[in-house]
Amino acid sequence: MPGFDFNEMQKKSNGGTEQTCRLIESRITPDLLEDFQIIPSRVGQLQENKIRVYHLHDLPQDPETNHLKDNNSRDRFHKLVFCGHWQYNQYVNLLGIPQNDRCVILETPIEPIEYKEKSTEEVRLIYTSTPQRGLALLVPVFEELCKKYNNLHLDVFSSFSIYGWNQADQPFQELFERCKNHPKITYHGSQPNEVVREYLQKAHIFAYPSIWQECNSRALIEAMSAGCLCLHPNLAGLSDTSGNLTSMYQFVDNPNVHAAKFYHLLENSIQVVNTSQAKNYLAFVKQYADIRFNVNKIASQWTDLLVSLKAEYPTIESRILPKQMWSYKV
Repeated sequence: MPGFDFNEMQKKSNGGTEQTCRLIESRITPDLLEDFQIIPSRVGQLQENKIRVYHLHDLPQDPETNHLKDNNSRDRFHKLVFCGHWQYNQYVNLLGIPQNDRCVILETPIEPIEYKEKSTEEVRLIYTSTPQRGLALLVPVFEELCKKYNNLHLDVFSSFSIYGWNQADQPFQELFERCKNHPKITYHGSQPNEVVREYLQKAHIFAYPSIWQECNSRALIEAMSAGCLCLHPNLAGLSDTSGNLTSMYQFVDNPNVHAAKFYHLLENSIQVVNTSQAKNYLAFVKQYADIRFNVNKIASQWTDLLVSLKAEYPTIESRILPKQMWSYKV
């Protein structure tokens, strides 16, 4: 099929990569996509008659993308599209990707989230990522803060079922039950994006003590757009995603030190989030996210890229795979 070439697993997934690709695809003229095979992260059968665009969402250490260290593998694609500057530089430094016009950075788009006034009676926290990224650190910190503050509530949207990997939730069942049994936590599991966005509009604080390297974070982008105070470490691509405008702190790999640091920073966030100074600043952060990651802007960049590639490779003969076979092994 033309356009974004999802494998069978991705077709069943509603993760950040798939949401991003579907959003971009919805904004590009179908006739233009006819000439392209856009591969999101996982390379399958390549189509000789298409212009092949490799849309990278993973880390260079991932076995699925590590093959790009081999020039023969890179030559199979007409363009490598990276989702962030931190990610791109990781590929350059770790895999030796040449810094040339074969590469381009097109960031993760979102539909801006309409701002709604938030409650002044309670402070609502939200976590909207898969559990391995920091939920086990957040929950005990939140439990301790609830002993000191009686106006807190935490909404947890977290499950591997968003990818269709229900069995991957098994190691986290005890943690999920802990959330379900706490009177100040609502565990939502995996929900459609429109439901998550509604709760982001109610949330004051995006509480994200991440311990997991990400190229960027769609969850963080949406939280910024919703006007949340976003508290997270400077781990991997989070600093790039945030534009250094969020409540970001130095990551530490010791979980006890990290939890203690997050406790104090989250307590401070709870105390200041409803002040006029904080609200004014968060409005600025929202405007930044809405402009930088706006789907109309990024879809336009994608359209410009595809039009230029079609002009560069107008015929099937110009798109053929290189004769030298790719032979890289992990």
